[in-house]
Amino acid sequence: MSSSAEAPAFDPWRPSFVADPYPAYAELRERGRVHWFEPSRQWLIPRHADVGALLRDRRLGRTYLHRFGHEEFGRTAPPPEHEPFHALNDHGMLDLEPPDHTRLRRLVSKAFTPRTVEALVPTIQRLAAELVDSLVTAGGGDLIETVAEPLPVAVIAEMLGIPPADRPALRPWSADICGMYELSPGEETARRAVRASVEFSAYLRELIEARRKAPADDLISGLIAAHDEGDRLTEQEMISTCVLLLNAGHEATVNTTGNGWWALFRHPEQLARLRADPDALLPTAVEELLRYDTPLQLFERWVLEDIEVGGTVIPRGSEVALLFGSANRDPARFDRPDTLDLSRTDNPHISFGAGIHYCLGAPLARLELIASFGALLRKAPGLRLVKEPERGANFVIRGLRELQVEL
Repeated sequence: MSSSAEAPAFDPWRPSFVADPYPAYAELRERGRVHWFEPSRQWLIPRHADVGALLRDRRLGRTYLHRFGHEEFGRTAPPPEHEPFHALNDHGMLDLEPPDHTRLRRLVSKAFTPRTVEALVPTIQRLAAELVDSLVTAGGGDLIETVAEPLPVAVIAEMLGIPPADRPALRPWSADICGMYELSPGEETARRAVRASVEFSAYLRELIEARRKAPADDLISGLIAAHDEGDRLTEQEMISTCVLLLNAGHEATVNTTGNGWWALFRHPEQLARLRADPDALLPTAVEELLRYDTPLQLFERWVLEDIEVGGTVIPRGSEVALLFGSANRDPARFDRPDTLDLSRTDNPHISFGAGIHYCLGAPLARLELIASFGALLRKAPGLRLVKEPERGANFVIRGLRELQVEL
């Protein structure tokens, strides 16, 4: 079958595919390096080498608007009623290209230096221990709700300077906004995302105004100070940056925690190894759990100039879907890719991306994961599954709705 033929194995709206997309990925990799997928009108890229190369290829971009108008690029502008979502999304650094991306990333990266992140270790470990203590006291519960979600939300909210009383609204806003990152989201998804964008933006506008009057030792105050010192930063960029940090700053950690524990419960021999020597094994175990069941399955890029992949020309104006989940199971790059091996050391997974859009918060996510897994292994050594978990309906952002456990 030619590389440009449609990909029947790939069906991101079928529940059985969402439950386990990895056999379909294997079929895609076997059949070729690039596949046209008519339902979303995208080119699917399933192999590790190609995904890694295209993430670094400057002929592709997260946006095209820095070089082309919608019509010029052969695309239709989004409907006017979606504008609040696009105003929020399109001004965050993940969806910008240089020079705007460079400017914003330089400002925000000051909050994610190795020294700054290292200084958060005691706070992260304390929060993880407190959350696990609550789970232990209760004798069990939903691991997602009690540990996986509160930890990264608390950490990034603390960094941004969001008061504790306001934090319960953050996760629902984030979930509604992230619904738009799925393939061909429906009108109801768009409506929820627009509403969340309006509410989240209004909240941050008020908080920014409060920090202007009374600066604090937090990232929002730092962005205001950078703006006042001459770094060009619009209020919309400030709001979009805060939302991006909150969304990206917890989605991967929450879903790796849930997916990771579900994988461990299905591989009791690996869980036993980890329990026997958590300190030695946790660093490689976290990398392996990120690879084995990838929290972000797909990353989209626009083709700004014609490219060629495996003999197929992908023309300007196309969109490629880089399949992270497939790349992380590619036998051309990983030994026994479908085997969960917590001591795997040759593990160049791309769960955090690559190139200029490589995840700025990756070191922070790793610290949070090591802290939460470590606290659960030490304080709840008899942790076990109550029932098979229910997986979320979404494909692109892969996670569980809940993970019921007992001691």
